[in-house]
Amino acid sequence: MIARSLLRRKLCNYTINGIAGLASLVGLFFLAWILVEILARGGKAINWSFFTELPSPAGVEGGGLVHAIYGTFVLTVLATLLGVPVGMLAGVYLAEFGMGTRLAALVRFFSNILMGTPSIIVGVFVYTLLVIPMQGFSGYAGAVALAILMLPLVARTTEDMLNLVPNQLREAALGLGAPRWRVTLQIVFREARSGLLTGVLLAVARISGETAPLLFTALNYNFWKTSLQGPMPNLTVTIYNYAMSPFENWQQLAWGGALLITVSVLLLTVLARFCVRGRKGS
Repeated sequence: MIARSLLRRKLCNYTINGIAGLASLVGLFFLAWILVEILARGGKAINWSFFTELPSPAGVEGGGLVHAIYGTFVLTVLATLLGVPVGMLAGVYLAEFGMGTRLAALVRFFSNILMGTPSIIVGVFVYTLLVIPMQGFSGYAGAVALAILMLPLVARTTEDMLNLVPNQLREAALGLGAPRWRVTLQIVFREARSGLLTGVLLAVARISGETAPLLFTALNYNFWKTSLQGPMPNLTVTIYNYAMSPFENWQQLAWGGALLITVSVLLLTVLARFCVRGRKGS
């Protein structure tokens, strides 16, 4: 009886492991397929003019997406400046100062809800909050929408990473007479910096490919523009518009934009890990 039960458990274990392994292989296959397709199609559009020129007219070969690249960079930087500090402060409160309080439980609950909210809902919310009162689309509204999408991810990652820091470090620093804020900034943050940086990168990766909220906030602009007032050029909406167009040169630029976003996120992640390892080694 015992041998039969053991055999059944082993068979169940092997079956589940096999299913999990097969599911992983299927996921890796489609991921590799997507990457290969983006590299093959987008690589043809990557050249010097892609980064330095404006789009050519429909049906005319050549041109680039310099205006959309610049617009996406500005929107991402502004959204990071707005979302990361607020998200980190929320995470610090949840992990260090609000433990066990009703307010912390409420913040955590709404953070979980916001993390699962579709990005198009955030776009509609910012459209109602900023676009309608300002009577027009703007880069400011787009940055606010992206910052809202960053908030819950940064907050929860910050909380989780700070909770991984051993309490003995806090107790030792507090026992030496250090104030709580200094312990958090100089001891806890130093120990958790790798995870905090990873959380910020995940948040940047999350917003870098968002299209729906920008359709309701920043919209798009097909020419060079430095002002955040009015519609703002950006890569994601440009990719959407060009990919849906019947013109081959615009479709080629769309593939190039998709490749640029993919490679940028990958390089940022690798660079961040390299910097963190360098600091640990020193």
